[in-house]
Amino acid sequence: MKVAASQPTGGLLKKPKALLQKQGALVALILLLIFGSFRYDTFLTDINIINILKQNSMIGLVAIGMTFVILMKGIDLSVGSLLALGGVMAATLSPYGLVVALVGPILLTTLLGCVNGLIIAKLRIEPFIVTLAMMIGVRGFVYAFTKEKTISVDDRYTQFFIDLGNGAFIGVPNPIWIFFVALFISSFILLQTKFGRNVYAIGGNEDAARLMGIRVDRMKIMVYALTGALAGITGIILAGRLGGAAQPVAGNMWELDAIAAVVIGGTLLSGGRGGVFGTFVGVMLLGVVLNIINLEGTLDSWWQPVIRGTFLIFIVIIQAQLLKRQNLSKKRRKQV
Repeated sequence: MKVAASQPTGGLLKKPKALLQKQGALVALILLLIFGSFRYDTFLTDINIINILKQNSMIGLVAIGMTFVILMKGIDLSVGSLLALGGVMAATLSPYGLVVALVGPILLTTLLGCVNGLIIAKLRIEPFIVTLAMMIGVRGFVYAFTKEKTISVDDRYTQFFIDLGNGAFIGVPNPIWIFFVALFISSFILLQTKFGRNVYAIGGNEDAARLMGIRVDRMKIMVYALTGALAGITGIILAGRLGGAAQPVAGNMWELDAIAAVVIGGTLLSGGRGGVFGTFVGVMLLGVVLNIINLEGTLDSWWQPVIRGTFLIFIVIIQAQLLKRQNLSKKRRKQV
């Protein structure tokens, strides 16, 4: 009887631990929301919530692409530079028509993403090195091309870009709609399609994926192309946010914010585990931290990255320890 009575208690204790292992970022986000709601009267207002979503929607778009890459045990440091290139090319091509201004930059950043994937897949060079080189090269090109000056969109289409970046549909800003549509589509791809299953398989074990007949090289090229395309789209939206003007410094260090959001959301750098829902939670978690810092109003803006970086390290350490314990418990169960 004593043994039977102890089993439910053990089960109850295991449930919170399992929740932390699988949804630690979500638990942290909920706790922060509770804290913010008690601390600040304006925290849970419609205006503030929409502001958080809008401010982080573009980082979210970049982070969605980064999720696919990291799931395949890769990394992409070039997304910030590709974002800047996308915005600059949109403004530069705008005199040739709206379609050219929108499609041209996305095709270009997608092509450069393909180049990343091609070099990584065919030449077997580490993603860190390849995308670092692309980041430096593209950023240098953007600075040289613009002479480090802002480029304005053609007057005929300025309002379109402004509406894209700052307009709203039924009261919700357009960048938020675009972000959520991208979330839905990417989630469907990862969870319901062969492409998504292949992404997880390659991240889990690339050699085994090859033996299963998965065309690993092609998948890598496609995933890096997707990341490039999302960076280009984000650059166009950001140009609209800035009043129809593209800045060569746009997206600087965004690659690190995107990686942070993905990792905080539970996608493992070792690949094969995670998803875009976790990335959404990671994006919102970092956004809420920044929003709370701004509402507090007692910290210099220079300290914001310090706090976010410390918070990131704290979350990653906790997740690593929980994962280590989970793997250890699995090994013990197998031995039994």
